[in-house]
Parts: sequence; structure tokens; C-alpha cells
Amino acid sequence: MDIYKIFTPEELLKDNTYPGRGIVIGKTPDGTSAMTAYFIMGRSENSRNRIFVEKNGEVFTEPYDAAKVQDPSLIIYSAVRSFENHLVVTNGNQTDTIVEGLQAGKSFSEALAGREFEPDGPNFTPRISGMLTFGEDDFTYQMSILKSADAEGSACNRFTYSYEPKNGLGHFIHTYVCDGTPIPTFQGEPERIAVCDDIGEMTERIWNALNEQNKISLYVRYIDLKTGDTEDRMVNKHR
Repeated sequence: MDIYKIFTPEELLKDNTYPGRGIVIGKTPDGTSAMTAYFIMGRSENSRNRIFVEKNGEVFTEPYDAAKVQDPSLIIYSAVRSFENHLVVTNGNQTDTIVEGLQAGKSFSEALAGREFEPDGPNFTPRISGMLTFGEDDFTYQMSILKSADAEGSACNRFTYSYEPKNGLGHFIHTYVCDGTPIPTFQGEPERIAVCDDIGEMTERIWNALNEQNKISLYVRYIDLKTGDTEDRMVNKHR
């Protein structure tokens, strides 16, 4: 078994009908840019009734049809926010928790210490988070998953992974292993995924590999490590 294999987006996604929500962070093969991607999927009408919107460099989930919203508490949130030299991306309102923690002088993991998985038993959806921290011409990144310790949701296990970037390599964490009843929680370390130099190619490959019925939205951002300039792509199934 090659533990250092880097998988393509297609290898990780095309045969998985429901990885849930997913975060990718990595570095382009040419070493010039950092990247992050975030996608959402849904099985219920409430979950599928969403789009991504971008406002002043921040990304939010919003209802596609406000009249059909049943419970906004776990589906409407800020997904991507910046603070100083940090870029935060998560699958829930812990985005705000992390930014508020950074503002108070806390680390990424310290900011998440008071949070846990979502209260949506029996699935107990994990909270997944990522943070890119930029320095002079380079960056580091961290990823986190907060998940239930058992089928009853009686305790929370918290895992944080810290990375030095490698050209062409990204790490991919998602909420679920696959579809199921209840849906099985993601297991193990974030998966190694190939990053493309071109943001258009990366966006297309992730989006096309996601299950057609369950995919909802995808956001991808590339950040030039020398200039700080950003390039974005957003795909919404409903638009």
C-alpha cells in the first residue's frame, strides 16, 4: 500500500454518492498559489434548497427559495471568512467561532475547543474546518474535525491536523464516508488529493466528480503567494 499516493478528485469522489460537505486545502503544482475549495451536498429538500453567495470576499450559504426553508439553523451560515493573514473555511457557524477566537488571541484549535458536532442525531454530522495562514511568499494550513464519540452522541472527539504545503498536494476532509442510514461519519486522516495549477480545471474536476443528484454548490479560491491576489470560482446547481 502506497501511503503517500495522491488521489485525483475523480478517484475520491466519482463513485461516492454522498460524501456530504467537503473542504480541500493545498498548493498548486507550480508552487505559486494556495488553494481552498468547499462544496455542499444534500439529500433532503431543506438541505438542497441552498446556494452560495459571495459578499465582500466572504462566502455565505443562502436559501434558493426562502419560502421553502424549514430549519435554517444548520444550513445557513458564513462558510469562508478572512481575519488578518488567515483564511477560514468551514461547514457551519463555527466559521464565526474561529474568527472570534482569533480576534481574542486564541489558536485555531483553542477557538474550536468549545464546539462539537451538529445536534442532528442519529447522524451527528461532524463539524469540519480549515484555516490557511499566510506568511512571506508561503503559507501553512490546518484542518479540524469534531465528531461524535459514539452512536448516542454522548461525547465529542476533536482532531486537528497541521500541514506544511507541498507543491501539487492538497488535503481533503469531508463529513461522511458515504451514504447510509444513519450516515457514517468520516474516518481517518484527511485524504491526499491532487491540486491543479488552473482554477478552472480544479473547479470543473471537483464539480463533475460529485454525485449529480446530491451536489448543490461549490466554491474554489486560489491565492497568489507573492501578490496576495485571489481568483474565485462559484458553481450553484440552482443557477
